[in-house]
Amino acid sequence: MTVTPLALARPASITDAFLRQLVARVPGSSGATWKLTEVYTGELLAELPQSTPEDIERAFAVAREAQLKWAATPVKERLAVFRRAHALFVGHARTVADLIQVESGKNRRMAIEETCDPPMVMSHYLKRAARLLAPAKRGGPVPLLTSSTEIRQPKGVVGIIAPWNFPFATGISDAVPALMAGNAVVLKPDNKTALSPLYGIRLLEQAGLPEGLFQVVCGEGPEVGPTLIDHADYIMFTGSTATGRVIGERAGRNLIGCCLELGGKNPMIVLEDASLAETVQGAIFGAFGNTGQICMHIERIYLPESRYEEFKTAFVAAASALDVRAAYDFGPDMGSLVSVDHMRRVKSHVDDAVAKGATVLCGGRPRPDLGPAFFEPTILEGVTTDMRCGVTETFGPVVALHKYRTVDEAVALANDTDYGLNASVWSADVTAARAVAARIESGNVNVNDILATAYAAKGTPSGGVKNSGVGARHGDQGLLKYTDVKNLAVLKKQVMGPRPGQGYEKYVESMLSGLKLMRKLRIR
Repeated sequence: MTVTPLALARPASITDAFLRQLVARVPGSSGATWKLTEVYTGELLAELPQSTPEDIERAFAVAREAQLKWAATPVKERLAVFRRAHALFVGHARTVADLIQVESGKNRRMAIEETCDPPMVMSHYLKRAARLLAPAKRGGPVPLLTSSTEIRQPKGVVGIIAPWNFPFATGISDAVPALMAGNAVVLKPDNKTALSPLYGIRLLEQAGLPEGLFQVVCGEGPEVGPTLIDHADYIMFTGSTATGRVIGERAGRNLIGCCLELGGKNPMIVLEDASLAETVQGAIFGAFGNTGQICMHIERIYLPESRYEEFKTAFVAAASALDVRAAYDFGPDMGSLVSVDHMRRVKSHVDDAVAKGATVLCGGRPRPDLGPAFFEPTILEGVTTDMRCGVTETFGPVVALHKYRTVDEAVALANDTDYGLNASVWSADVTAARAVAARIESGNVNVNDILATAYAAKGTPSGGVKNSGVGARHGDQGLLKYTDVKNLAVLKKQVMGPRPGQGYEKYVESMLSGLKLMRKLRIR
């Protein structure tokens, strides 16, 4: 299919000189490049250098040297960098949004919302990091005479592999707590969406982050991933379950930790008393926000039989009325998919479902008249588990409607998946909704919302269960995972054994009596 690029003016901030400056920091000694294109039009943006294994080794060497000085920097001084960075990130949010749009094709609303994530993460950990990283004195086995101190130390150099769907939020937000904890970072963004994280690193350095501490390498996963993992002290990955397994296996062989946020097949359960207007509005965002390219977006909606037709009619009407097009303003409700290849994948899921008996209620087609990678908002019914989109993450603007008779049936259907990343329950009775939410096997469950309430709660860990991942971002865990613990124990007097002339049997009696007494007095 041949598509003529749209006559769409690029944002004024995105000049060729600006783009050249951004990609210049990416090492690429072989001279190989990736043609980074504007998603809306298909026009060339920049030639992105592709890093060789030797480039990656050098990046880690530079990062390790910088990390030694950074780790020795007092926590208070490290955090001061992020206080300044917060203001810079908010002040340059519109330029960041321009970059996000040109490289990913998402609509303006989603681009602006993505820019807010790193400042939110910074703000949260600016309040918590000093306390979390401070040495914590604990009791030892013998009261008064022993002590144990928990000392948090940085891992060293953290490797972050960021996805294309939220390149700025993951590439920068996942790095913030790692850097606060005293680590260096080597980031591998997706080739398609490297521009916005590159700009984020520039802003961090303007805020005072030492040069060399935050490195970027680029290339396709199979070419650069192994070297990156083999040189890292910890890996943070967001992406597919299949790739996550490969990364987890290699990290395990290297005896390093990893955090993996992987795929999902996220359900939405609508209870009988739910508000039609609010539920439809939520479902529109859940299915079509960021063109369906959100890890936590909704792909399955379960509706009570008594309200199925009512919801279906309203939902189809709302989806059909969405403003879908290419624009750098806040007009469109939905933008493009990230690439033509991904659009073809989404189309193959819909075609497979239709061939096996599913019905298209609206959408179902590419829209080359709007841009190379556009696909219509699509609602299906009659989807079954023998269809690709019935069990596999489609990751596009495609959602399936299902009926249920009882709440027990709805919960069983929601849990009938290998994934467990996010879920959503809607009801006018919050208590009833919470009871249903408690039964869903998912790392995140939102009541009367799709995903933002859970994900934006930066004080609470967010991760997946089952095949949706290992570990979590956010919360205390989101920073502490980037540290090792040193247990510094002190014995003030030699009392850990029989006294001179005391038989071991007598020592054992006194030791056991001491354990009973300490439990009774709640000392230990």
